[in-house]
Amino acid sequence: MLEELRIQNLGVIADATLPLDSGLTCITGETGAGKTMVVAGLGLLFGGRASRAPLGADRALVEGRLSVGEAALELRERAIEAGADLEDGELLLARSVSAEGRSKAWVGGRGAPVGVLSELGELAISVHGQSDQMRLLQAAEQRAALDRFAGADHGKVLDAYRAVYAELGACASELSRLRTSAREMAREADLLRLGLDEVTAVDPQEGEEEELGEESRRLENAEALRLAAATAHAAITGDPATGDGGASDTVGAAARALEHDAHADPKLAEFAERLAQAGVLLAEAAVDLSSYLDDLSADPRRLEEIYQRQAALKTLYRKYAEDLPGVLAWAENARKRLEELDVSDERVAELEARHEDLTARTADLATQLRASRREAAARFSESVSTELKGLAMPHATVTASVEPRPAGRGGVDLAVGSGAEAAVSGATEDGADEVELLLRPHPGAVPAALHKGASGGELSRVMLAIEVVFAEIGGPPVLVFDEVDAGVGGGAAIEIGRCLAKLARTHQVLVVTHLPQVAAFADRHLVVSKDTSGAVTVSGVRVVDDAARARELARMLAGMPDSHLGVAHAEELLAEAAKMKS
Repeated sequence: MLEELRIQNLGVIADATLPLDSGLTCITGETGAGKTMVVAGLGLLFGGRASRAPLGADRALVEGRLSVGEAALELRERAIEAGADLEDGELLLARSVSAEGRSKAWVGGRGAPVGVLSELGELAISVHGQSDQMRLLQAAEQRAALDRFAGADHGKVLDAYRAVYAELGACASELSRLRTSAREMAREADLLRLGLDEVTAVDPQEGEEEELGEESRRLENAEALRLAAATAHAAITGDPATGDGGASDTVGAAARALEHDAHADPKLAEFAERLAQAGVLLAEAAVDLSSYLDDLSADPRRLEEIYQRQAALKTLYRKYAEDLPGVLAWAENARKRLEELDVSDERVAELEARHEDLTARTADLATQLRASRREAAARFSESVSTELKGLAMPHATVTASVEPRPAGRGGVDLAVGSGAEAAVSGATEDGADEVELLLRPHPGAVPAALHKGASGGELSRVMLAIEVVFAEIGGPPVLVFDEVDAGVGGGAAIEIGRCLAKLARTHQVLVVTHLPQVAAFADRHLVVSKDTSGAVTVSGVRVVDDAARARELARMLAGMPDSHLGVAHAEELLAEAAKMKS
């Protein structure tokens, strides 16, 4: 229960404290006094959108004190989780908005995100105003109202449907992406295969480039190499034709000369040994040069083959990489990419099978959802129509129509239903049904959609009847109505007052009203009054009872709070309301 509400610097309210109680509390006052600011303050306190503080004020502040009983287990747990200390079962909430628009929130005296106030508000309070009546004309709101009424089991089916529908959407998007890109993927695969075929045909080998370079240089300079090797060979071995000795003979003669007299000086023996070794090296070099000359040949055909091989390698460098290691790395990466692209066909087939399965599961859940909605629609229609009888609409009926949504009007078309009721319907995340509330105000009238068949007063009463039905099946313990009686007067207003009083037996109900017939049923009556004595109009709130309450009702009845006849009429209205409540 909301025990107290304090509002500072919000609209025309400078500083006002509203002492609240259980039962029905009515808030009245002249037009422009700031009654709606009370509802705005409640919205701000429970996480609603904030506007800046009025000019001249540092901040707007709303504070609330709630009594949280043991029965409100979820509310208690969320408050404690936010750091609140529920001393004596009381929960203190506060929200401020600075002149710059910065917002702060407190839960149980501790700073908290504004979102926590919103979460607590969903558990503690439900606010209904004229804007809610306009929303009730929307198909989505009507479907949401029916889903809310249908209960927890229906909610589980709806949650399961939404989860599978989301999977179906993701699968369809991925499948569409793969199908759309299949052409590009096929083109990429063809290019990769052509490249790999070209690389495979050349078959480059690691280190091949260096070997080809060395061999080509030898073949290009074969005659010069032959002349150099032959000259060196002749210098070592001599010329047999002329009998001239070569370096080998000369070194041998020198070694022999030293060996002849080496016994006289050991150093000569050392020199002789070194010359003998040099002679051996010269002999070996001569043999190697002879073999080199035998192997060396000028082969133009082989040189042409090398040139062609080098040209083939350069073609690969120009297309795929700047060097041989790069070409080999490209080929390896191309093979891996081809494997991925080849798997894409399997992936498409896999997704197609999954899409088919998800489509069947979504259609099955949509069928369950439709059956559940139709069962709930019958109960909902009966309950709301029953409440309307107590709101001066004794012959009116409200029917919740649940029909298949036409194909093509949803995110995906599904075969929903079975047997004769099977039909292709357009499905969205909320199902494959179109829900519409139809009002038949009196026998003989054709049921029509609320936005076509309901006047402002009828719409107010239909919304109140729906709220009463919701209150009977659970929901927040505090209900706030902002001019829910708009467009209503006379006997219908009395019936609305009686309905609200009945609702207040199980809930705390706060009503902002212009109607004395509604205010007469209040257990506590608050009046918002404005003071225009100063330069700025400000408003305050006071509790009225007995004579003051009768004068307020007289003002509401005829605008004459001091009229004896008006006060007498007001007292009669209060007595009649008390009799109806008892």
